[in-house]
Amino acid sequence: EKEEEEERLVEEDLFSGILLLSTGHASWDTLSRLFPQHDNKHYQNMSSTIRCRPNASPSPSPISDISSFHHRFKDPKMLNKIMKLGGKKFSKSDQDNTSGVNTVVRSSRPTTAVAPPSSTGESQSAAPSPSQTPNHPMFTAPPSLEVLPLLKDVSSSDRPLLFMKKAHMCSCQCDFSDSLIMPREKEIKRQTLLELVDFLHSSSGKVNETMQSELIRMVSANMFRCLPPAHYENTGAPPEGNDPEEEEPYLEPWWPHLQLVYELLLRYVVSSEIEPKTAKKFINHTFVSRLLDLFDSEDPREREYLKTVLHRIYGKFIFHRPFIRCSIYNIFYKYLYETERCVGIGELLEILGSVINGFTVPMREEHVLYLVKAILPLHKSKGISIFHQQLSYCVVQFVEKDYKLADTVIRGLLKYWPLTNCNKEVLFLGELEEVLDVTEPSEFQHCVVPLFRQIGKCLNSANFQVAERALFLWNNEHIVGLIAENKDVIFPIIFEALERNMKGHWNQAVHGLSENVRRMFMEMDNELFEECEKRHLENEAKACELLEQREMTWKRLEEAASLAAN
Repeated sequence: EKEEEEERLVEEDLFSGILLLSTGHASWDTLSRLFPQHDNKHYQNMSSTIRCRPNASPSPSPISDISSFHHRFKDPKMLNKIMKLGGKKFSKSDQDNTSGVNTVVRSSRPTTAVAPPSSTGESQSAAPSPSQTPNHPMFTAPPSLEVLPLLKDVSSSDRPLLFMKKAHMCSCQCDFSDSLIMPREKEIKRQTLLELVDFLHSSSGKVNETMQSELIRMVSANMFRCLPPAHYENTGAPPEGNDPEEEEPYLEPWWPHLQLVYELLLRYVVSSEIEPKTAKKFINHTFVSRLLDLFDSEDPREREYLKTVLHRIYGKFIFHRPFIRCSIYNIFYKYLYETERCVGIGELLEILGSVINGFTVPMREEHVLYLVKAILPLHKSKGISIFHQQLSYCVVQFVEKDYKLADTVIRGLLKYWPLTNCNKEVLFLGELEEVLDVTEPSEFQHCVVPLFRQIGKCLNSANFQVAERALFLWNNEHIVGLIAENKDVIFPIIFEALERNMKGHWNQAVHGLSENVRRMFMEMDNELFEECEKRHLENEAKACELLEQREMTWKRLEEAASLAAN
């Protein structure tokens, strides 16, 4: 095994040495002296993969396939031997810049990015990425946006290298602070990105592992950036004083390029030619985590692309699913207990709605725990109006998957029921109707008393929208059926609220709806209705007696006080 390992290391170093031949940094004589154990046939097999000839000129030769290239030598001393015997040395700038830092302009927001430049001056890595890209001189120089041949115009053997050069060139960022700056470079990058998108969409050629590495590195360089601060962070106003619905969304000025980068990533993820086992080296947890951080973007167009991409990643990469779910719930925790910044919560809930739809039954304990700890507490958010539709869908999906969760969900809604926010109360009533519409009678009995006590309060609300929305519950046939099965418990709770509306509510629409519900109760069970009416009259009489006694008591106290004063 040790001999096989040593032989494998020698093979890898030899392959790397041949790559140096393609750039003129070594000669065939050098390799012959370093690796005398290899015969001419072996050299021919190795050189057939990389198009280079003995006595090649110092200028780089095209490389047809470098998928097996390792960007560093397994034996560090071997590189020094090749460079020394070959009579070639890297320039001083190459050595000094291998760990240098280059600052690129991204929409007037500077971002620090790793960029090890070299003397060939063709392309650059503009930002660190979770993937590994060959550390070849061709891919370590500062990028320059220049016109390159079209992929369809070159041979299939030259296409992989050209693809990588184009992808690497697109790592360069353009300044969009002024439309008059770099117009030619912007158009070159846009056309190049369009060509890469078409290449992935077509079946003109497969994308090997090294090409994928460079592609994801370029995508990371363009997507992962510092996001602008929120509106209230710029103005100094408190976050609770800003209505997210009234704020105008921030639009990325360099969206013409960013959109194509997202489209490129989406094509990569959904491509049937890309194997998940290979792609997981680049679409790893770090990449997914940074992708989730971008949901804080103020640009709704970007969040829409992020939603689609993340959903596709969840569907294709099964091994990422627990991590994605846990990360989404952590974002909810951060929103609830730290930032209160609701940008992107709606899109994440949309993804989660599709995820919940795929849960197996019976529901796993961790899913129920996240429902109670992360999803239901979102109802107490001040900005719930932004994402309530998606939140309501997720909650209903849980109840549809496991009917036993109906009691948990309804009690969770009652726990976070708003007290002073009428608009939020209307949203809660709408969500409650959707939940009750999928609730089984056996689970409905567990929460009927606290539920209709709250509904009774809503019926007597001075806000006509709240009262009207509560009365609309009786328009749902399934809910009416549940009420009919539990009328002995519900009638006494609701009857007094209906009578108060009939006698004293200021809104005529509420008055008319209350009368309709009262008539419905009478038709369901006239005897129970009369009993409730009789009990209501008795309670009113007792209330009148108590009021008279209270008035008499105060009157006697006033008389006693006046006598004492005299």
